[in-house]
Amino acid sequence: MARFNERLRFLRKRKGLTQQQLADMLGISKSSVNMYERGEREPGFETLEAIAGIFNVDMNYLYGKSEVRNSLFAADGDVPPGYSEMPSMTVVPIVGHIACGEPITAEENIEGETAVPEAWRASFCLVCEGDSMEPRIKNGDLVAIRKQEIVENGEIAAVRIGGEATLKHVYLYPNYIELRPENPAYESIIKMREEMNEVQIEGKAVGLCRGL
Repeated sequence: MARFNERLRFLRKRKGLTQQQLADMLGISKSSVNMYERGEREPGFETLEAIAGIFNVDMNYLYGKSEVRNSLFAADGDVPPGYSEMPSMTVVPIVGHIACGEPITAEENIEGETAVPEAWRASFCLVCEGDSMEPRIKNGDLVAIRKQEIVENGEIAAVRIGGEATLKHVYLYPNYIELRPENPAYESIIKMREEMNEVQIEGKAVGLCRGL
């Protein structure tokens, strides 16, 4: 049977990930992934669990003890009650930071990459700063954005105002646009008439990633 390093290399390539992308998803160095795949080192249990989760496989499959990728379905193919498979994931760039309070300058450089569910159809992720979107979105949360120029009233969007960017509920009216925070301690940003041209919707918020 295949060894762990062979299984890891096979699963990574099958998913179309580079060693660096997998390392970023696991929060480890690229050299660690390289050593795993060369069979020079094996991961600890927590990292192994994370690898199994990313590729939606069983631990025994990872270690080459079984040819069945998920032992939950090995007996009769039935899905156990309460079980849900890991969603298919895709890697998107993390682009700068965005304010959830007073707008800050949005850095347009890519700061890294992260994995999000493919179903979100996200274009990129932004790290949020501030508390104006609490309790729904907290300081430090990673918000997935689908790039689009139009959103429905009330939806959360990444919005650029000149060279500044912020994350707010968007409400568009004939004579003004309102960027409304979730936190009632903050006031809405209102742009009227000609000022509405200063506002550009960068994309719709489609998902949230938060560490424990």
